[in-house]
Amino acid sequence: MLDVGDGNLVYWETCGNPRGKPAIVLHGGPGSGCSPWHRRLFDPTAYRVVLFDQRNCGRSTPHASAPDTDLTSNNTANLIADIERLRERLHVERWLVFGGSWGSTLALAYAERRPNRVTEIILFGVTTGRRMEFDWLFRGGVTVLFPENWDRLRAELPAADRDGDIVEAYSRLLHDPDPAIRQQAALAWCTWESATPARLPAFPGSW
Repeated sequence: MLDVGDGNLVYWETCGNPRGKPAIVLHGGPGSGCSPWHRRLFDPTAYRVVLFDQRNCGRSTPHASAPDTDLTSNNTANLIADIERLRERLHVERWLVFGGSWGSTLALAYAERRPNRVTEIILFGVTTGRRMEFDWLFRGGVTVLFPENWDRLRAELPAADRDGDIVEAYSRLLHDPDPAIRQQAALAWCTWESATPARLPAFPGSW
């Protein structure tokens, strides 16, 4: 566990060849953390693979799912700083950066901020985190492709919220003091997210 400040401890591990080419894996979200399949993407004889669970994700503490977790410090700038702390902790000069989904956004942001620390970038499920991309996925655009799934997502909302901003409505439910309401909202939201991306059979558990 790496202490990154603000009361956050970040879980990390390394695998493969200690003298191999350094590579860091940036997982997607939300809250998932790294998975065993990430290790299988690299030849263990050739790479020194670094896996870590980003702030408030996976095995890092405190976890975002705890109602009293303060997520104020969970932002892109601090996540980049966490990557740098880990690089320094492991005495890595430069490394390959691998990221998928939200991890692709973080990889691009890290490479822009620290280009002298990156040897290569490998991305999949690429998103840049722009507002227009987010709106397309959660405020209407992609709904024409998945109308039944979208209707189910809206149906989980109180009637008064179904024709408003669905993101704001779910944000309120996910911060409700009643844990049953939070759980139901999270399930509905994740079900919608799972319906939209194309799954890749070669990468089980990647979403």
